[in-house]
Amino acid sequence: MARQAFGKCGEDLAVEELERRGYAILERRYRTRRGEIDIVARDGDVLVFVEVKARATTDFGTAAEAVTARKQRRLVWMATDYLARHCPVYPQCRFDVVAIDGVGESQQLTVYTNAFDAY
Repeated sequence: MARQAFGKCGEDLAVEELERRGYAILERRYRTRRGEIDIVARDGDVLVFVEVKARATTDFGTAAEAVTARKQRRLVWMATDYLARHCPVYPQCRFDVVAIDGVGESQQLTVYTNAFDAY
């Protein structure tokens, strides 16, 4: 349960930062058969699919390194599902990653805009 609480806290921090940057949050935890998209937002006219990764330590790599090519492919599939269900006219889209490393005072949040291209 602690791991889920840590992840939820990371998503809450990500939402706060994205809203501070002017994003409009449309959905949180959009579920599909292959998993969930953490955040769906709008940044101006662009629909943004956001993956949030939080790591307490770097023992197994940084939060950003956890967004592997396999995870990127799954996110593209889930975004395609979202578009098919919610967007009759496909808007311009991109994928952002919010990486949160550390806890407490040493915590660092980084937003990677347009972190990867769709396949």
